[in-house]
Amino acid sequence: MYTIEQLRDIIKAELNKQEYVEEPYSLFEPIKYIMEDGGKRLRPVLTLMAYNLYRDDIEKALKSAIGIEIFHNYTLLHDDVMDDAELRRGRQTVHKKWNSNVAILSGDAAAITAYKYIETVEDSYLRFVIDGFNQVAMDVCKGQQYDMEFESRDDVSVEEYIQMIYLKTSVLIAGSMRHGALIAGAPEHEYNALYDFGGYLGLVFQLQDDYLDVYGDVKEFGKSIGGDIICNKKTYLLIKALELAGDKDKALLNEWLKKKQFDAAEKIKEVTDIYNRVGVREAAMAKIGDYLEKSRGALEKIEVPEERKIHFREMIDFIGGRKK
Repeated sequence: MYTIEQLRDIIKAELNKQEYVEEPYSLFEPIKYIMEDGGKRLRPVLTLMAYNLYRDDIEKALKSAIGIEIFHNYTLLHDDVMDDAELRRGRQTVHKKWNSNVAILSGDAAAITAYKYIETVEDSYLRFVIDGFNQVAMDVCKGQQYDMEFESRDDVSVEEYIQMIYLKTSVLIAGSMRHGALIAGAPEHEYNALYDFGGYLGLVFQLQDDYLDVYGDVKEFGKSIGGDIICNKKTYLLIKALELAGDKDKALLNEWLKKKQFDAAEKIKEVTDIYNRVGVREAAMAKIGDYLEKSRGALEKIEVPEERKIHFREMIDFIGGRKK
């Protein structure tokens, strides 16, 4: 069995070959730029972990795992254009370093390149792989559309929010794991269980981001606390607070949401106080705990020797206890 760090090193070495760079280089240079700026490489690692549950010849899954990472970075590239983001992982975004036209066209080229890599799987699995990946790719687009629509809505429910983050974030994590297990020859009920496992962990990860932005330790979280509160970002905590609050607290919260001029520290404190009063912190922790338990349940459906699942259990514990 490979460790997570070993898999990450294997992926890094494969990415360093830069075989996806072709002529004209001006089309592929932005892809190289966004691919080389790090990140956790979570999705290709999960693909290889799922494959390694059943088989040890992970080199057969490596190219398609890289394809999933290229696709993930394509989504980030286009997201940055839509959000007009200045920075990604501490560096200028592609559309700021070049321009929006370059970012859009290079993003399109990255998506096509991703499919070229994903299609390197054995022919016997190809139809299943493409069907599954098409579903994931479309779901990511749906999630992004919902996210944009929610910006102008004041009545987003908790259920709608969970569905949005599931489509936008979780399905690619889920699909990465299903992909790895499928091409390793896992039975259908097991690669579907791994899809569920990845989906639940993706929800945990996003809900924790929402939680840590308010309740995280600045030293551990690595960025300022309260950024979501300052910009009125629709997170689980804000939506749940509006659902749980009584008339007085709801009026106060809406007042803060409408203010154009305010002291940032005061707003963070006042909104956090409302969250504390209405029980949002406990609700968020309960929701995270629920999805962690569901991920454990999905893992129980995987009928491989227990020692082969050790890294998956470690991942549940790690994500469940993360502080940043």
